[in-house]
Amino acid sequence: MSTTELLPIRDLQACCSPVTGDVISAEHAESLARTLKALADPARLRLLSMVAAHEHAEACVCDLTGPLELSQGTVSHHLKVLVDAGFLTRSKRGTWAYYAIVDGSLDAVAGLIAQP
Repeated sequence: MSTTELLPIRDLQACCSPVTGDVISAEHAESLARTLKALADPARLRLLSMVAAHEHAEACVCDLTGPLELSQGTVSHHLKVLVDAGFLTRSKRGTWAYYAIVDGSLDAVAGLIAQP
């Protein structure tokens, strides 16, 4: 192509299609980002997987520290983040804390991922 030949001009309106679906609000986007941020850590994903794999989808913190090879304090921090995000519940039994998957919490995230 010589330097004097011009490229065809594209129709500028063709690239700007109207929004036809629902768009999430700024508040919902911030809330959703916080929730997804809680999952955006390999240790927390593994913790969710381990709790879900235990009988009745519940595990004692003492069962979760060894497999992750993290200190009890670090595991407790990650568990707190998951509780605060609504993925786990925490119950105290004697000196031990037990964590359980919140019913439907993982389904809600799977639904977000599966949406086109």
